[in-house]
Amino acid sequence: MIPTGPKLITADFILRNTEPVSPPLIPELTLHLATEATPLWLATETELEQNGLPPPYWAFPWAGGQAVARYVIDNAPLVAGRRVLDVGAGSGMVGLAALWASAATVIANDTDPVAATAIALNAETNGLQAGLTIAIRDMLDEPTMAEDGGPLYDTVLAGDICYERAMADRMLMWLQRHADAGALVLLGDPGRTYRPTGGIALCARYDVPVSLEIEDSEMRQTAVWRLTGSAEAASTVSNPAPR
Repeated sequence: MIPTGPKLITADFILRNTEPVSPPLIPELTLHLATEATPLWLATETELEQNGLPPPYWAFPWAGGQAVARYVIDNAPLVAGRRVLDVGAGSGMVGLAALWASAATVIANDTDPVAATAIALNAETNGLQAGLTIAIRDMLDEPTMAEDGGPLYDTVLAGDICYERAMADRMLMWLQRHADAGALVLLGDPGRTYRPTGGIALCARYDVPVSLEIEDSEMRQTAVWRLTGSAEAASTVSNPAPR
C-alpha cells in the first residue's frame, strides 16, 4: 500500500463551503469567504480528520486587512513595481490588493496550510497569479536585510496582528526590523488590545463594515499606521480593546 500522506484542504472544499464575494471596502476583489465561522471550522476538522485546528481566519475579511488593502489600492505608488511582503495573509486580500495595484512581486505569508489553498484560489479568481509566491511558515525569525545592506522587501504589509500579546510582541519587533532596514511597513489595526502606541504615524482611518461572526459590532473604525520609530518605541500596550 502506497502512503498518501496527510489530507489537505482542496480548492473544491473551499468552493463548496464559502461564497465568492467582494469585501465591503474592497469591491475591486472577489474572495471566497465564509458566511459563518463555526460550520466551516467543523467542516475543516471533518475534512482533515483532525480536532483542535485553528479557526478559519483565512475565510473572513478582517477590518485591519480591509483597511490596508484599501489604502494600498488608493495609494498604488507605495507598491507599484515593488517587492511586497504580506504577513499573516489569511485570504490573501492584502497581497492581492498590492498585485492589483501593480506590485512587481508579492510574498503572501501565513502559518495555516489551509490559507495556502485559499490564497491560490483567490488569486486565480482575480487573475492575479503572476508575481505571487505563497509562503506557509513562521517567518518571524528570518532576516529582514539583503546582502547589499538594503531591505529584503520594499513594502511590508500587515493587517490585524495585534490581538494576542506574545504574537503581537514578536510581530512588531520583526516589522520594526524591516522598517529599520529601509522598508515601508504598514499596519492595519481597529484598536486591538496590543496595538503599538509609539513609533508609528497615522496614514488613514476607515469605517470598515464587518461581520458579527467575527466582531462585536457591524462597523469598526480602523487605522492604517506606518512604522517609524525604534523597536523600543514600537512596544505594545495592554489597554483592553475587543478583537
